[in-house]
Amino acid sequence: MKSLVKIPDIFIILVVASITFYTAYNVYMKPQGGSMILIRGQGSEWTFPVDADETIIVTGFIGNTTVRIQNNHAWVESSPCRNQTCVATGLISRQGQWAACLPNNVLLMIQGIRDDGIDVIAR
Repeated sequence: MKSLVKIPDIFIILVVASITFYTAYNVYMKPQGGSMILIRGQGSEWTFPVDADETIIVTGFIGNTTVRIQNNHAWVESSPCRNQTCVATGLISRQGQWAACLPNNVLLMIQGIRDDGIDVIAR
């Protein structure tokens, strides 16, 4: 009786299995990088990890905006804008949250891995 499985078949099965395991590892098991804090101002941009301890003075159209990063949170500490909505936004700490001082052209945003249990499809 002739064998139904040939050497090339075994090779193809091993290659497909290897690709499957590699992809599954990268998607489900590989440690992901942490979230990053992005700060944009008038012609400038900064990126910090969320666990940084920084105070950044961002020069904008109407003056200086002070952004603080501490204890895995970021916030606009002070700004020269009239309504202070950016300061009232308070602490941000999760991916997708942001605060902006529109009159001063300053944006503070958390980018990176979501930690709220929602998968990519549900976003």
